[in-house]
Amino acid sequence: MHKRPIPATGELLPVVGCGTWRTFDVGDDAAAQARLADVLTVLFNAGGSVIDSSPMYGSSEAVAGTLLTRLDAHRKAFVATKVWTEGRAAGIAQMEESMRRFQQPRIDLMQIHNLLDWRTQLATLRAWKADGRIRYLGITHYTSGAFDEVEAVMRSERLDFVQIDYSADDRAAEERILPLAAERRIGVIVNQPFGGGSLLRGLLNRPLPQWAAEIGCTSWAQVLLKFVLAHPAVTCVIPGTGRPEYMIDNVHAGVGVYPDAALRKQIVAAISA
Repeated sequence: MHKRPIPATGELLPVVGCGTWRTFDVGDDAAAQARLADVLTVLFNAGGSVIDSSPMYGSSEAVAGTLLTRLDAHRKAFVATKVWTEGRAAGIAQMEESMRRFQQPRIDLMQIHNLLDWRTQLATLRAWKADGRIRYLGITHYTSGAFDEVEAVMRSERLDFVQIDYSADDRAAEERILPLAAERRIGVIVNQPFGGGSLLRGLLNRPLPQWAAEIGCTSWAQVLLKFVLAHPAVTCVIPGTGRPEYMIDNVHAGVGVYPDAALRKQIVAAISA
């Protein structure tokens, strides 16, 4: 799998990871956990590492932590999670609980989820980074309607990462967020590369265009992921899945070539038809 440098440090990060919203919220369901263990095994065997979660995702953090321990894979994972609460004490308590759930003493990336009480939480994140309790810090949002505030924080604060929604049918991030991330040397993690799932579902019954083979794609999912990864400001994309066969499909987007500007226009035209 291709890797791209994290702008703040130059550390290389695999370009395809795994989101856990809904898909990892399975509690103690043994059969579901077994499938998710296979999902992570596929990710790691393909050279991927990024697992993104949040305390608002139900049991997802705890399930991911349990599976990493079961697979003896903590050293293979780049764990990203979030703080999503108001107040300093509540933020600290929530992050400490995330560490307990993930069963490791340090989180690779801690993000302020949807910018909730971001000034308070950012001060704590800076202290935790200085103390070595987290390696990187960032902010997230899941909707382009919040991009004005996201942009303002990116301009005023020193961040390692920003996580935003970006897909072939939702390209608002191209206007200001992605160019600003490149300018400010902020890594970009992309959520909702399938348009929240609705975009991909609408394409599944359509034949794959012949030009997909030019970039090594054998599925619409790979086309949509490669569209996102073709933007030079994007560091990593985190499609969520709870099925190993979908993870196999997704990781193939992390190899080979990416669409050029002309082909990206063809992809947009194809999904708009």
